[in-house]
Amino acid sequence: MKLREFDYYLPRDFIAQKPIHPRDYSRLMVINRISGKISHHYFYEIGKFLQKGDVLVLNDSKVIPARMLGKREGGAKAEVLLLRPNAKNLKEYVWRNDWWAIGKPGLARGQIIKFPRGLEARIFKINGYERLIKFNCQGEKLKKLIYKIGQAPVPPYIKTKVSGQELKKQYQTIYAKHPGSAAAPTAGFHFTPRLIKKLKSQGIQLKYITLHVGLGTFQPVKTEKIEGHKMLAEWAEIDKKTAADLNKAKKEKRRIITVGTTSTRALESMANARGIVQPGQKFVDLFIYPGYKFKVIDALITNFHLPKSTLLMLVSALAGKNLIFKAYAEAIKNKYRFFSFGDAMFIQ
Repeated sequence: MKLREFDYYLPRDFIAQKPIHPRDYSRLMVINRISGKISHHYFYEIGKFLQKGDVLVLNDSKVIPARMLGKREGGAKAEVLLLRPNAKNLKEYVWRNDWWAIGKPGLARGQIIKFPRGLEARIFKINGYERLIKFNCQGEKLKKLIYKIGQAPVPPYIKTKVSGQELKKQYQTIYAKHPGSAAAPTAGFHFTPRLIKKLKSQGIQLKYITLHVGLGTFQPVKTEKIEGHKMLAEWAEIDKKTAADLNKAKKEKRRIITVGTTSTRALESMANARGIVQPGQKFVDLFIYPGYKFKVIDALITNFHLPKSTLLMLVSALAGKNLIFKAYAEAIKNKYRFFSFGDAMFIQ
C-alpha cells in the first residue's frame, strides 16, 4: 500500500486547541464494522453502546513534562523532548542521568545544552531521529528539576495560550499512574470520574495496562510503501492478574475494548499466536496496518488521527480503510474536532 492512500485534507480550524469541558461532553462517532452504519452522539452516552461484562482496557501511563527548553553554549535556543531513560528495562522508572531524546534545531554530538536552575546536558550519541544526552545530575534531584522546568509535550499543532501548569493538567488522563510517556494516550481524555463510576455500575470492567508513549507512536512514516516502515520500540507492561482477567473474558466471549491505539498495540503485542495475553514487561514495536489479523481486541475507542500516520493505518486495519475514510469525511462535514484534544470514535 502507498503512503498517499492514507492522506486526507483537514482544514486547520478543525484541529482542537483545548479539551471540551467537561471532558465527556466531546462528540462521539459510532461505527458499526458489520453494517457500515455511522451515527453521532456525545461521549457521555458511550454506555449505551456497551453491555454488562464488556472489558475496557486503558493505558495508565503518565505523561512527564518532557519538553525541555534551553540554550546552546553560544546562546542559541535549543529544545529537547525526553523519550525514555537509557536502560534495557523500564519496569522501575529510574531518573538516571542518560536519556534518549529528540532535539532541535540541529543538535550535534558534543554540544552542551544549558537549562534553567543549573541543569545541563551533553549530546553523547546520535542514532537516527534520537540523541543520547547526559545530564549533570540524576535521581530525585533530576526528577525535581525536570518537573520544575519541563513543559507539557503537546504536539506542535496545539497553539494553546493557557498557563504551563494548566496545560500539564489538561494533557493527562484522569487515571494516569505510571510516569514515562512523552505524549499522552489521548483516547483516554474523554473519561471523567462521573462517567467511570457510571460505567462500573453498569457492569463494565475497567482494566489498566501500561505503554509508555514515545517516538514509535508519533514517528512519521517516510517510506513510499507503508510496509517498509519500522516502528520504534516502546515499553509495555501487563501484570498477571490483568492478563488472567482478560483471558477469562475472552474465553467467556465477552468483548475486549481497547481505549486508544497504544492500548491496542500493547495488548496485541503481549498476546501469543492463539490470542492469549501473556503477562510481563518488554519493548514492543508492532506495526498494525490493513491486513493485520487482530488476536485480542473486539472494538476500539479512539480519536481522529493525523493524515499518513501509523494510528490512521491501525484504525483502517480494524474497520477497513474505505469505511474509515467515509467516517472521516462525515466527521469533517459535521464539524468534528480532530487530533489530541478532539472528539472520539467508537469502532465496534
